[in-house]
Amino acid sequence: MATGNFDLNEVKRRMQGAVQSLKHELGGLRTGRASASMLDPVQVEAYGSHMPLNQLATVSVPEPRMISVQVWDKSMVKPVEKAIVDSNLGLSPATEGQVLRLRIPELNEERRKELVKVAHKYAEAAKVAARHVRRDGLDVLKKLEKNHEMSEDDQKRHADEVQKVTDGIITEIDQLLAAKEKEILTV
Repeated sequence: MATGNFDLNEVKRRMQGAVQSLKHELGGLRTGRASASMLDPVQVEAYGSHMPLNQLATVSVPEPRMISVQVWDKSMVKPVEKAIVDSNLGLSPATEGQVLRLRIPELNEERRKELVKVAHKYAEAAKVAARHVRRDGLDVLKKLEKNHEMSEDDQKRHADEVQKVTDGIITEIDQLLAAKEKEILTV
């Protein structure tokens, strides 16, 4: 079904990537219990680039409401601390040498609302990513039509398919967000 060099499956694959990324980020928004994956979205400014926290430290959960982060390189303790504080997860590290201890606060009403806002932000970013993929796909179609490598009818038909895929992805994103919101707000 790939006409010229337009591939609807590639568009679908790239949009699914946005959904997978959202699932990963929402997975990091834990409700009240400590979980090592809570820190998965944390990116640390390290060695001249952004690196995932788990490439700089060992993350463990010694008790239900505590996360321990053992930083391997002493010079990275401050950047790791800063990344955790800046991550919008609402965690403040207590640092002892190269170990950062993160108490997971009980979720009060205010914190739940904050987490819902963060979840909305993640979902919006995923929608924007999906729309970028849609735009790229439509640009390819317009170029193919302009270069007479595709008829106007085919271009319109493919554009409609791209829009259908986009609508489906946006719906999926909304469903993921609604489920996470319910999970966060359930006391």
